[in-house]
Amino acid sequence: MALIELEQISKHYQMGSQLVKAVHNVSLTIHHNEYIAFIGASGSGKSTMMNILGCLDSPTNGHYRLNDQNVATLDESALADIRNREIGFIFQSFNLLPRATALQNVMQPLIYLGIPFNERKNLAIEALANVQLEDRSDHLPNELSGGQRQRVAIARALVTKPSILLADEPTGNLDSQTSVEIMRLFDQLHKDGQTIIMVTHEDDIASHSNRQIKMKDGNILRDSSAI
Repeated sequence: MALIELEQISKHYQMGSQLVKAVHNVSLTIHHNEYIAFIGASGSGKSTMMNILGCLDSPTNGHYRLNDQNVATLDESALADIRNREIGFIFQSFNLLPRATALQNVMQPLIYLGIPFNERKNLAIEALANVQLEDRSDHLPNELSGGQRQRVAIARALVTKPSILLADEPTGNLDSQTSVEIMRLFDQLHKDGQTIIMVTHEDDIASHSNRQIKMKDGNILRDSSAI
């Protein structure tokens, strides 16, 4: 069974008198343990596609099945539940709570799942250990380097054991050496069985993936799995 099936997915916006086709009639299948990079210029539709895949936005039309559940027509409450259970998010800007320690940041998603405190703490410690950051668990974000903050964000994304890890420009705020270290971690996560879908405009980052999907004007221009 496929992890993700998109059938004729579109996302259109009305801007004044102009209809913007951010994503248009895209069909796509993604399987478990794939490592995919969406690439393309600004305005190509890759970020809109990421928002749809992450259930942050609903398509204008089409069908989106995630783990055999049609999520395209779910209401916001149901989408929030899907996001909490199925999807781990990693952002370019880390999106950490500034007054919370690394441990508290990683524990945060587990609160919404109703997991008791002691179990939340143990799961968060385990997640930080998996990104080699357990010795920084009591540090605030401003006491961490950019690479360490992104590792905390990765641990937070992984702590719920999601079906999909979605990464939006995961190295965009990092220097070259730190980017290499973060991508090495992504490679290991994929080797361990994690499905990873990322958006990037950097060819060297995209080269880590096993499948590259290039978008242009809201359409898939090229899918390396079909080559």
